[in-house]
Amino acid sequence: MNLDQVILRMKEIVLEVGKYQLELHRSNKFKIDKKSTQTDLVTEVDKESERMILEKIREYYPLHNILTEESGAFEKHSDYTWIIDPLDGTNNYASGLPIFGISIALAYKDKSIAGVVYLPYLDDLYEAYKGNGAFCNGVRIHCGKTEDLIESIVATGFPYDKHISNENNLDNVNNIVPKIRGIRRLGSAAYDICLVAHGVYDAYWELGIQKWDMAAGQIILEESGGIVEILEHKRPISLIAGNAKIIDSLKNEILK
Repeated sequence: MNLDQVILRMKEIVLEVGKYQLELHRSNKFKIDKKSTQTDLVTEVDKESERMILEKIREYYPLHNILTEESGAFEKHSDYTWIIDPLDGTNNYASGLPIFGISIALAYKDKSIAGVVYLPYLDDLYEAYKGNGAFCNGVRIHCGKTEDLIESIVATGFPYDKHISNENNLDNVNNIVPKIRGIRRLGSAAYDICLVAHGVYDAYWELGIQKWDMAAGQIILEESGGIVEILEHKRPISLIAGNAKIIDSLKNEILK
């Protein structure tokens, strides 16, 4: 597998889809529906963005598996799987906020080996493939080295069923906020992980995200020198991202 070519094709796709998303952003010309809860939104922009991405991937890699947020899994019994979030930050997008992005990863035997995350409004493009380092807009990036929680800026998020589930992350936030320098919540897991890779955040944690939320961000973070640690938890995927020392400190607070 030529990963240089894979990354070039990923970037071609996300730039095209990002242009489409910008054309409709803040236009009120797209339909919004609800999925699992009143706060779990999907727009026709999500669906059309996914269609555009799938069309290209099937053209380039017709024998690969695909896993997408909106359409689910397409199994081809391949060792390679494309993992796609066509519009990460749908709530932001639907509300006219500028923090939203496109996340595409390629996994080999369930391990991310290449990924791109593109923020169309910000025009920031994060990319990485295994063994080649991580980049934002062509410039090499590195995970931060902060070790002490009290000196750290940390990001998190909340599940869509926070109003009905006791595992809604609120207890963790109440416990952690007095022990850190600051907390942020942007509403895009893929971007949050990229900001850790960029050294903007020191760490990020979230309970109950999905593969498409973190697959591209994970390889970008790993290639920047950071790590993603998956927590034992009832929800689908719960994780902490950062350098090893800050992860240990944060994990002790989350698992209390």
